[in-house]
Amino acid sequence: MTPLRILMFTTFYPPYSFGGDAVGVQRMARALVERGHQVAVVHDEDAYLTLGGKPPAETALDAGDGVSRIGLRAGNGLLSTMLVQQTGRPVLHARRIRQIVDQMQPDITWYNNASLVGGPGIMDYGAGLKLFEAHEHWLVCPSHVLWRYNRELCDGRECLRCVVSFKRPPQLWRYTGLMDRKLEEVDMIVAKSEFSRAKHREFGLKQDMTVLPYFLPDIDHEAVPPFTGHPRPYFLFVGRLEKIKGLQDVFPAMDKVDADLLILGDGDYAAELKRLAAGHPKIKFLGRMSPDELTAYYKGAQGLIVPSVCYETFGIILIESFRLGTPVIARRLGPFPEIVETSGAGLLFETEGELVQAMRSFQSDPGLRDRLSRAARRGFEERWREDVVMAAWGRALARAARRKGDRVLAERLEDGLFEDGIKPQAAQ
Repeated sequence: MTPLRILMFTTFYPPYSFGGDAVGVQRMARALVERGHQVAVVHDEDAYLTLGGKPPAETALDAGDGVSRIGLRAGNGLLSTMLVQQTGRPVLHARRIRQIVDQMQPDITWYNNASLVGGPGIMDYGAGLKLFEAHEHWLVCPSHVLWRYNRELCDGRECLRCVVSFKRPPQLWRYTGLMDRKLEEVDMIVAKSEFSRAKHREFGLKQDMTVLPYFLPDIDHEAVPPFTGHPRPYFLFVGRLEKIKGLQDVFPAMDKVDADLLILGDGDYAAELKRLAAGHPKIKFLGRMSPDELTAYYKGAQGLIVPSVCYETFGIILIESFRLGTPVIARRLGPFPEIVETSGAGLLFETEGELVQAMRSFQSDPGLRDRLSRAARRGFEERWREDVVMAAWGRALARAARRKGDRVLAERLEDGLFEDGIKPQAAQ
């Protein structure tokens, strides 16, 4: 069988990225290449640099992973980014994007976070099967995160005033029906959790969504040595340091437990968090870590704390923790109850008292933590391991191809192109 030609669009892609959804896109692109497919990713370097990203080192530009990375640059990057944000179309990059599509003739066009790489205006480019993967709530929320006025969960549309509170220009194109018209060109829209699918529907998305979660490649978790460089038991926080991640709510609880809190990550809210934690001997800011370093910290932790106060679409750090057999303590919000309860791999909290009780339970009841640890690893193997999720993607795309009337593509997908691809040995 010949490989599939897969063209992806995303605003941010490593090394021109801030993390999060960009890592998920890269992970999917690499998984497809490992299965023998031809994958190109179009991303917007202008958007990354305009939003404060630092130019990556020359050595970071070639990942050597077989993915063709196509970074868009205009003569005036700020103007290009603003035009996309304001019009919902790739004004300065339109000709280049059409050239890429026409040259590659993709079997599958895969839209990810398209907000600044072309907006909804690129969703009718080219032919072939088209899908949109909703890593955020951008389809229904100008600020992407359903976090109203930059201070509270959104429970109803007040978009114009809300966008201004984020210091962003209002997007008048959102009131013209442009998003709905362009989404009608898409054959499958993917939500990352049942919760996110329900939120999209609640906030007005008319199209159906298919739920497909994130995945991670498996590792020999038993061979990973736990981090031993910290003298006391510790709980772990991993992620960008932003107010919406809720880390500030954990600090008061640390006075009531006999353990430390190790914080791995960085972000715009770091200075304020460090001010709030000043003088607290149990709270340690360790900065960003490489993936290899992260695995050791996960393995050695009493548990991972996930205190986000906003509506996440999934929560990749939960399955990073599960892969190492480390249970989680997550806020009872968004997709976290769905992930924790289906796996049985952690505890949920709403109040400070419940958070404290959960941490104390992990420490005082080794049997409980051992059971949760086994459930974490089992849940990862059954639900979020790469081969399991990729097979689900193949089945879902085959159904979408049949609905579109593309019998040839459907049969190729049904033959296992997303499971083993055309070179099964490459996935070993």
